[in-house]
Amino acid sequence: MDYEEVRRCLDDCRFTDHARREMEAEPFGVIRVDEVLEVLERGEIIEEYPEDQPYASCLVLGRTALGRPLHIVCAPVPDERRLIIITTYHPDPRSWDQEFRQRRQI
Repeated sequence: MDYEEVRRCLDDCRFTDHARREMEAEPFGVIRVDEVLEVLERGEIIEEYPEDQPYASCLVLGRTALGRPLHIVCAPVPDERRLIIITTYHPDPRSWDQEFRQRRQI
């Protein structure tokens, strides 16, 4: 998946109910919509899920303007120029490497 595809769909972001609940319940502090949009403007894809249905999705890593790391699982819908935000969270340092790019091996 090309990150430009994600960027082209940014003007029409749709947050799932699950994403909104996770944003509000985030243990590291509430995640605001503007933080998600900041990260999506300059983030990078670190995992791809091409088999997801109904749309292929990806895991985006980025940092807010204040340096907060966020992971965002999203699915671009290029034909509709829409981006579905499936979930978002502040990655737990116990589960991810120092850069939050790779899951730690248990």
